[in-house]
Amino acid sequence: MQLDGAARPMPQGKALGGGSILNAMCWNRGGQDDYDAWAALGNPGWDWDGILPYFMKSETYTPVYSEQVAAEYSINYNPAVHGFSGPVQVSYPKYFYPQSGEFIVQYRDSFRTDMQVAVNFFDALNYLGVPTEFDQAEGSTAGAAFVPTDLDPNNQTRSDARVSYYDPYSTRENLHVITGQHVTQLIIKGIMDDPATENPTSGGNTDGEGTASGNTGGLNFGPEIAPAPVAAPGTKFVRQASSQLRIIGVQFAPNATAPRQTVYATREVIVAAGSLHSTQLLELSGIGPAALLEELGITVALDLPGVGNNLQDHCLVGTFYPYNNASYPSPSELTTNGTYNTECEEEYYADKTGPWTAGSPNALAFPPLPLISNNTDAILSNASSQSPTDYLLPGLDSTVIAGFQAQKQSLITRLGTTTSAAYEIINNNAGSLTVSVMHPLSRGVCYINSPDPFEPPVIDPRWLSNPTDRSVLIEALKFNRQILAAPSMQLLQAAQFVPPVDANDDALNQVINNGIRTEFHPSGTLAMLPLEMGGVVDSTLLVYGTQNLRIVDASIFPLLPAAHLQAVVYAVAEKAADIIKAAAAQPSAIPSSVSTAAQSTIPATTQAINPSTINFGAEFTPTLSPSSTTVSVSASSTPLSNTTSSQFSSSPETNLSVSVRQFTTSAGTTLISTSSGEASVIVPTAVQSSVDAAESSSIKASIGSSVIAVLTSAGVPPPLATSFESAIATQSLTGAATTDIGSAQGGGSESEQALIAAFIAWIIAFFHLDGQ
Repeated sequence: MQLDGAARPMPQGKALGGGSILNAMCWNRGGQDDYDAWAALGNPGWDWDGILPYFMKSETYTPVYSEQVAAEYSINYNPAVHGFSGPVQVSYPKYFYPQSGEFIVQYRDSFRTDMQVAVNFFDALNYLGVPTEFDQAEGSTAGAAFVPTDLDPNNQTRSDARVSYYDPYSTRENLHVITGQHVTQLIIKGIMDDPATENPTSGGNTDGEGTASGNTGGLNFGPEIAPAPVAAPGTKFVRQASSQLRIIGVQFAPNATAPRQTVYATREVIVAAGSLHSTQLLELSGIGPAALLEELGITVALDLPGVGNNLQDHCLVGTFYPYNNASYPSPSELTTNGTYNTECEEEYYADKTGPWTAGSPNALAFPPLPLISNNTDAILSNASSQSPTDYLLPGLDSTVIAGFQAQKQSLITRLGTTTSAAYEIINNNAGSLTVSVMHPLSRGVCYINSPDPFEPPVIDPRWLSNPTDRSVLIEALKFNRQILAAPSMQLLQAAQFVPPVDANDDALNQVINNGIRTEFHPSGTLAMLPLEMGGVVDSTLLVYGTQNLRIVDASIFPLLPAAHLQAVVYAVAEKAADIIKAAAAQPSAIPSSVSTAAQSTIPATTQAINPSTINFGAEFTPTLSPSSTTVSVSASSTPLSNTTSSQFSSSPETNLSVSVRQFTTSAGTTLISTSSGEASVIVPTAVQSSVDAAESSSIKASIGSSVIAVLTSAGVPPPLATSFESAIATQSLTGAATTDIGSAQGGGSESEQALIAAFIAWIIAFFHLDGQ
């Protein structure tokens, strides 16, 4: 329920391509300050310099097709900040509404002497002192710009995520996409080994939740393609609480009455369902605020207070200023004038030109507060005097409050400058100058209301709950009057109906209450922040407390940038891809997210191993078998004299056949080899690598106490970890030789650590059990 007591729609793109198939196609990035603020909040590498390469990587930018049009509409570009070979086509339409030009007056930017003098772009804004940006892609957002769109310049069609990222690669054998399905839960090792159920939760299959039957084959799973890697339905297990999580798969179904199916994962699980549904999925899986989960009868797998909190959105208020000058064409004629629309259709199919190529909201402005209001100091002073909890939802965890306090200080500082946007003006060329808050201080929530995955979450954006945001909108609506009074806008003969020209503050507040809605930019619900600031993911997008669960969508934004979000999400995803590939290329000896409790059982030397020194031969690969597994394990500083085997059956994703032997060299290298290759783990030379018969019992005990904890925390099924421990416990190490390093002699405890370090490092890294 919003400010007038009525609900608001929050549509989402449930299709291959997501929201990119239905958005307004605007392509801009926000300001440099937006991303520098991300980094300042504890996210190294996410500042403007860190994310700019990924903005560039995602796009193929095509400059406007005509120098004359570029000059008329002040469309400039700096090739140093654009990409020219990326997946998404970014260009300009083959039609420009002239009233966008009437938004402009001749103006020279005092900050850029080489800026082209324009006579058409944002006439009125320039007249009032709001500058035109040379190229918004430089990260200089605080002004006006005619932004490009995700438009293919060759055929003037939408370059959405499916066209850009799926279609060119759809024939890859290692890419499978299943459509018509609804993900219902993450499968967490040790908590729910097989969550499929023959008695699914109750619920319907309403609009937006897929078809009743779904597409069980899915894209690339036709009759002539290999079947989808899913498990058969089974029994639902009761989940037990744990603070160390490895996600081994996802559960899904086409509708609420269908049996659940499961896809297993051997490395990472990446959730990219958007700010609302990624949050819902984590909460359904037992990851989120404990009180919420317990209230709904969901076993708490991981108490993360930040999940579902910190919801931010660009709330907007529409206006209605119809233009009475009929000589200016309006986009509304495409729906009200059939003859005109037919002419535009014929032009489009004949030449790929005309109004059918033009998205209406291309002429945008992002004014700083000091340039449009004399009340800036008072507004920001009031914001600074607020207590952190004054306008937050009651009962929030202290970490979430601490995170908001840090965000608030960043926002107040930047809102007082002339280089940071306070709000956006969207000119739709049809008589509306919509205003939208760009840097809100209000924070909402997204919580599940039921354990039924087919029940939509409760979304409360809490727009304008912080009065600072309302003050910005009041100033924005007043500034619209000045825009309409400017000489260039008077040519349009606008009638000021909503709000009326003489509206006082009370009337403006009523317009806001009645008209407030979303700009479709919900973000921040799984924020990339330090854990002590209510964060959910770290700067590698890994969910705290998990080994292999990453989030890659707008939910990770710690703060909303002053931009339409599709270009930002693409850049985040491109950066995430590099993070994930880098992690896979350099597996760490011990998973970075193993909990403190588990690490306390691991010798310190284990954690000191440099991941970059773990090297494997080209043929050093695991053997996968379909059913039972034989594990042979032995450890010694000399060639093996005894071997112990254990057999068991394990789950489909972790059937392994392993034969290991381990010994050390005088150079201080612990070497573990198999018949098909070898792996080396460098241990510090200070570690003494002597192992003799007298030490064997303590070595066995140390390994036994460490292996199970470490391997299960890394995702190894308990039967496999137990089998390793059992084999080691019965292994004879008699006859082991002693090797001295430097002047060190003996030193049983450190040699035990070296042996354990090498063994665990090899097992985890070799089988990629660290989720990387």
